[in-house]
Amino acid sequence: MTSHTTFDVLSLTDEARNVVLDALANEELNATLALWVEVTGIMGTGYSYDLYFSDIADAPEGAAVGRDGDVTIVVPGSSVERLRGSRLEFASDGGGGLVLVNPNHPSSEEINPGVPAEILAMGIESELARLAISVLDNEVNPSIASHGGRADLVALDDSHKVAYIKMSGGCQGCSMSRMTLSQGIETALRNAIPELSDVRDVTDHASGVNPFYADAH
Repeated sequence: MTSHTTFDVLSLTDEARNVVLDALANEELNATLALWVEVTGIMGTGYSYDLYFSDIADAPEGAAVGRDGDVTIVVPGSSVERLRGSRLEFASDGGGGLVLVNPNHPSSEEINPGVPAEILAMGIESELARLAISVLDNEVNPSIASHGGRADLVALDDSHKVAYIKMSGGCQGCSMSRMTLSQGIETALRNAIPELSDVRDVTDHASGVNPFYADAH
């Protein structure tokens, strides 16, 4: 594990530290417990997180381990750079709770996995991309809005005429989303843009409401 004497990955406000210490006081064997903070995925344009107590000795190789006052903090290696400079605060709104303020944001490649960086860099301002967006907004989305679904163009490869689509709402993780793509979205796009060679779904269906891609763990 990586030990930080001056912990520069994550800090706690006084209120947040007191909340954590109060919670630790109610835990058995609290002397061996640390506050673990890790990035679990992406939600919208930001990260999603998990905060929990676990034994300090379980910190894996590459984890950052440090202290903020009397609180020992463990950040798994994969989350260190994504959390560096973050601050854990206590928000009194809505009954009160801990809130992580993170200056870091997912990259375009993280938000849109499956889309090559060079394709993302092309943007979606071309004439073909604007036409695809118009088809989605005017033909596709009104028809799938009844079950809370939405489809958006995230990238378009003008050279190879490939559209990259991300579904959200009721379509994300829905077992029918493959049919929605092939029989609804793709058909509408190909009818309007015959030169399209492929329509690819880059949705993270594993994190949807009804995921049909099982987690590997």
